[in-house]
Amino acid sequence: MYSKAHLSELGEFLKECRAQLGPRTVGLPESGAPRRVPGLRREEVAQLVGISAHSYARLEQGRAPVPRSVLTALVRVLHLDDDQRDHLFELAGSGEREPRRRPAQKVQPQLRRILDELTATPALVLGRRMDILAWNALAAALLTDFDRIPEKQHNYARLLFTDPTFRELYLDWRTIARNCVAHLRLEAAKCPGDPGLAELVGELSVADADFRQWWAGRQMTGLRMGIKRLRHPVVGDLTLDWDSLICTADPAQKLVFSTADPGTPSHDGLLFLASWTADPDQPARDAAA
Repeated sequence: MYSKAHLSELGEFLKECRAQLGPRTVGLPESGAPRRVPGLRREEVAQLVGISAHSYARLEQGRAPVPRSVLTALVRVLHLDDDQRDHLFELAGSGEREPRRRPAQKVQPQLRRILDELTATPALVLGRRMDILAWNALAAALLTDFDRIPEKQHNYARLLFTDPTFRELYLDWRTIARNCVAHLRLEAAKCPGDPGLAELVGELSVADADFRQWWAGRQMTGLRMGIKRLRHPVVGDLTLDWDSLICTADPAQKLVFSTADPGTPSHDGLLFLASWTADPDQPARDAAA
C-alpha cells in the first residue's frame, strides 16, 4: 500500500525536475516552436523512460506507484544527483499508516554528557524538524540566549527566519537559510504528513517571503558540513567550520558543533567567549530544563 501523501509529493517533485531540463539537455531535437510550459513535456519524459504518456501522467498526478525499473530510468532521464535520487526513492517507497503527531523528543543522555564536556566548542543537539533539544553555554553565548525564548519556539529554522538578532548574526544568512530549507524538505520526504512539520512550514511560509519562495523551489541538496561566517557583537567577525554527528541511539538527533583552526582570530574569539561565559556550576541546558 502506498501513502497518498508520498505519491502526491512524488508527482510534484517530478514536475519540478522536468521543468529544469530542456530538450537539448536530454538529447532531443529542438523544434523551434514555443513551449507553453518550461522544461520537458510529459510526453518527452515518457518517451525517454520507455512508458506511455498516459502512464507517466498518472505518476505526476499522484495516482499510481512507480516500479523500480521506472525509478531507475527517471534518475537517468531527469539527471538527478545523489540527494535527488534518494529523495525520489524515498517518496516512491511503500506508504505507512496515517501520520500521527509524534511524542516530544528528549535529548539522549550521552549527548547531554558530551555537551557538558564541550566547554570551548559551541554545540547544539538538533532533533526532528530542526528542534533545538539542548545546547551548551558557549552555543548560547555565540548564537542567542535560548533561555529568553519560550520552549515551544526552540527551533533552529524558526529562529533563523523570524528572530532578527539570530538572523543578523550570520554574514552568509541566505546560504545558511537555503540549506535549512533543503534540510526540512528532505525531512518532509521521510515523513510526509507530519503535523508538526506542516505547522512549521505553514508558519514560516506566512512569516517570510524567502522561505516561501525557497520551499516552493523544492531544492533538495542540503549541506552536511560547511563554513559559517558570523558577526558577533562581543568578539567581532568569526569564520567557523561546522559539522554534525548522528546519534546511534536516536538517529533523529544530531550533535552540531563549530570549530576554528587554532591560532586564528576566530579560534581566539571562541576562547574569549568561553572564558567570558565560564561557570563551573552551570551545566549545558536543554529545552526541558
